[in-house]
Amino acid sequence: MEFTLVIDSQEYSVDLSHPIDLSIPLRNGAQNPTAWYCGPVQITPVVGDGFIGDVNQGGSVNFRDITFNPHGHGTHTECVGHISSEPYSINQCHDDPFYCALLITIKPQEIENGDQVIFMNQIQPWLHELTMVKALIIRTLPNDKDKLTRNYSNTNPPYIHYSVTDLIVKSGIRHLLIDLPSVDREHDDGKLEAHHSFWQYPHNTRTNATITEMIYVPEGTKDGYYFLNLQIAPFENDASPSKPVIYPIEKVQK
Repeated sequence: MEFTLVIDSQEYSVDLSHPIDLSIPLRNGAQNPTAWYCGPVQITPVVGDGFIGDVNQGGSVNFRDITFNPHGHGTHTECVGHISSEPYSINQCHDDPFYCALLITIKPQEIENGDQVIFMNQIQPWLHELTMVKALIIRTLPNDKDKLTRNYSNTNPPYIHYSVTDLIVKSGIRHLLIDLPSVDREHDDGKLEAHHSFWQYPHNTRTNATITEMIYVPEGTKDGYYFLNLQIAPFENDASPSKPVIYPIEKVQK
């Protein structure tokens, strides 16, 4: 199935038959991306009163409890409720799952203290393209497959300088997706400058803006425009596990 959309006065054809899933699936145990000192994901059968929720253990159905943290385990999408005193819910703030998106690849720059940071000068070459879309997807280098199972806790992962979020907000970006556990430094004394900048909290709060973290962009996926379907589970919480899927687009030749 295909349809046409317009970006910067140019018609593009969207191919829905070739989805590219940017989410990282969760499984029972430790073989998941983990951050913020969370323990392993637990997927266990319900047991009690003669009932066992596992067909392989004699039960009639598989019926499992799942214990995880949306921020600490795998791909998730969060709203301003992550940093606000007001109870904003991702299920209420995420009002439209479809967007035109721009995918870019950046190698964070190492600074004197050893931090690896994405700076504004690395985003500026894409300024015109940013004004054409509502979602920005950032793939960081190196793009190793161990991102699928990496434990980020106490490793000081790369992060975004708040001037970058200032810039993309001014460009009209409402949805930021990145393959890191956070847009901010792991230990920053609670400042969360990039989060505050992106959501413009508390003085000009953007309740319809989202941040999606711990995605994985498969090798071979080219930088450029895509059609994005950002799917969440309907949790009344500041964050939800999510499944961002992008679809290739091509210029329509006239």
